[in-house]
Amino acid sequence: MKIDKSFILSFVAPIMILVSIIGLISRPNHKKIFYLPIGLIGIFIILEKDVTRKLNRQRMLEKIKSYRKVR
Repeated sequence: MKIDKSFILSFVAPIMILVSIIGLISRPNHKKIFYLPIGLIGIFIILEKDVTRKLNRQRMLEKIKSYRKVR
């Protein structure tokens, strides 16, 4: 069975956030700062994909509406 690369990569952002949370909970105070960038990048990846998906759907809807007006 061949596994799609995008399927595996879809788990990267949640794992980054999970690692960040675990690091923030388990480390002493002076080393917690190293886990913040990992969590922020994971959150940014998820938000960027969501915005891109919404924009693509909006563009497709506009194309569908433009074809409807022509007829």
